Amino acid sequence: MSKTSFFSRLRFDLAFFRMIKRVLPRGLYGRALLILVVPVVLSQALAIYVFYERHWQTVANRLAFALAGEIAVIAERMQQEDPHQVIEHVQQTVEDNLYLTLDYLPGKTIKDYPMRGDYSTILSQMLLKALREKIGYRFALDLRYAQEKISIYVQLSEGVLSVVFPERRVYTPTTSFFVLWMIGTSLLLSVIAILFLRNQIRPITRLAIAAEKMGKSEETPEFRPEGATEVRQAAINLMIMRDRLRRQVAQRTAMLNGVSHDLRTPLTRMKLQLELMPSSPDIDELKTDVEEMSQMIEAYLSFARGDDTEETTPILLEQLLADVVASARRANVEIHLDIPDDATVFVRTTAIKRALNNLIGNAARYGKEVWIETEKGKKFVNIMIDDNGPGIPKDQREEVFKPFTRLETSRNPETGGVGLGLTIARDIAHHHGGDVMLDDSPHGGLRAILRLPL
Repeated sequence: MSKTSFFSRLRFDLAFFRMIKRVLPRGLYGRALLILVVPVVLSQALAIYVFYERHWQTVANRLAFALAGEIAVIAERMQQEDPHQVIEHVQQTVEDNLYLTLDYLPGKTIKDYPMRGDYSTILSQMLLKALREKIGYRFALDLRYAQEKISIYVQLSEGVLSVVFPERRVYTPTTSFFVLWMIGTSLLLSVIAILFLRNQIRPITRLAIAAEKMGKSEETPEFRPEGATEVRQAAINLMIMRDRLRRQVAQRTAMLNGVSHDLRTPLTRMKLQLELMPSSPDIDELKTDVEEMSQMIEAYLSFARGDDTEETTPILLEQLLADVVASARRANVEIHLDIPDDATVFVRTTAIKRALNNLIGNAARYGKEVWIETEKGKKFVNIMIDDNGPGIPKDQREEVFKPFTRLETSRNPETGGVGLGLTIARDIAHHHGGDVMLDDSPHGGLRAILRLPL
């Protein structure tokens, strides 16, 4: 095999597997149901196929050949003896024991009885094959009333032999019973599997919902461990982890509050001392350093403290943006606001306003104008904040979300901030189940996208 054909076959296989992957269900319930139901259906289908091929066809074939042989014996005897006497002699016997109704039609030919009915079925093909092999005379088959009776006409020397018999002579009803039984058991087993599987998947779904709420710092009083042992263990570990994180956050907040109190006292004394000293370039530089240190401490404490105590409430997106834009315009920021469609978001209002203020503040700091617009989807709404500033290189857009990371190297808090604005904004978005992303702005600068779930 050449390299070209090998790689072509490999690409075809990969494309085939990707197509199968797209068709398969993505959820655990769908996949588990597929694992349970597909083997049952395949096994039942295989059983039906084997039964049809080995049992039904064999039995039907034998019944057809037995019937053809009986007719051949009667036709041969009528050909050698007086047909009327043969009919009178065997009529009652064959009717009682073989379920055959015989009649002799003298003076008739096989042309008077053409082939009629549907001959495309397997049963009719078997019957025709048996008649051709067993009967040495011309014959015609009438299948117009096949579900009730079948008629066969055999050409004799001076007339036609008519044989009428019920369909059950060449058809076994066990086939229908077997197929219906297999289909019924498959449906029953599938329904039982669906019911049991739903009860097993429900605790996992509740666990996932509880984990999402805990990630957003929401209370989950109704959540309790349930389901299989492994699911219960996962739920218990999740609750232990939640309590441990809460203790750590509380300890960290208490420690930072203490650090804040301890640091503010000497910083205040330093500020007072510097104000009493005569002005000079060195004193001015020290004042700048002390102010930057104070701002950094306040920003870090605010970031570390978070907004977990605030309750989630519904608010119209239009009202939320109007409040934030009004506050920013009072700080002499030129903002162009595209009023969004009527959409309600469930957020911690103070925290989201803080995230928006940080993003708008960054845009106003580096650009001359700010544009705000929204894009509503099925599950999320994007709040896009554009500026016409210098932007951020693509390879550094994730770095700026790290705490105290600033691309502006002058260390001047008036121009570069303290490096926590984007970090706090993304942290708030994550607590709401959203995110903050950076992209190129159509106005030439940077676009900050605040994504919030609906």
